[in-house]
Amino acid sequence: MARRPRVESPGYHHIYNRGVERRIVFSESKDKDKFLDIVCEVSEHYDFVVHSYVIMDNHYHLLLENKRENLSAGMRQINSTYAQYFNKKQKRIGHLWQDRFKSWYIFDENYLFTLFKYLELNPIEAKITKKVGEFRYTLMHDILQNKLRVCMKDSFILQWFDSVSELLKSLDIKMTERDFKKIEQFQKESTAYRKEPKKIMQKLKLEEYFKEDLIKSKRNAQIQKAIKDGFTQTEVAKFLGLSSSGVSRILKKSKVKP
Repeated sequence: MARRPRVESPGYHHIYNRGVERRIVFSESKDKDKFLDIVCEVSEHYDFVVHSYVIMDNHYHLLLENKRENLSAGMRQINSTYAQYFNKKQKRIGHLWQDRFKSWYIFDENYLFTLFKYLELNPIEAKITKKVGEFRYTLMHDILQNKLRVCMKDSFILQWFDSVSELLKSLDIKMTERDFKKIEQFQKESTAYRKEPKKIMQKLKLEEYFKEDLIKSKRNAQIQKAIKDGFTQTEVAKFLGLSSSGVSRILKKSKVKP
């Protein structure tokens, strides 16, 4: 069966890969350092920005931004270069990675911090460390030690918070069930985008109008705004789980034409 096309669009991507048969692919600190060297070298050549990362013994996560439609080419370079290094060092042959890397395109920037938090808390969830930033191979460790690599110096997280203490405070909460559900939903939407990009993008744009649970008056105001911005009455009704007649009544009260 043919593989679905990968989303190459410029923007944010959550990248994941692990060793074949879940084997260890980073057997010591030198391996992880080498992988990071490769990531930054490739990022410079392909114009990537690494916004966050975590490297565990048998897998890695990257929160990466591409400026051109070259994600696959860059990631192939990263994975193949590291595989050559590791195989030569371990005197092994064959595939190192379980499969081609997995990637999820991030449509909504509201997911960014949840993903950042997920990556940073990965070592804690795995019971390797107890505090954010203790694990050496995460962005927070680099920030706390003032050892940010060049490919990570433009991370959005450095722009979103005024101080390191404020950032640490925002991470001082375990991943909740709601956080995991957000990531699961994000991955479903990203996968669905490959089939119906226009439909998914439209849905996500509507989400921007209804980010939170709103009281009725504010929800109705957002319905009015969405209609004025070009969404149809049927689209808004379906998205909110309302009847078209119900949306029509809201619009009539506000004198907005359907």
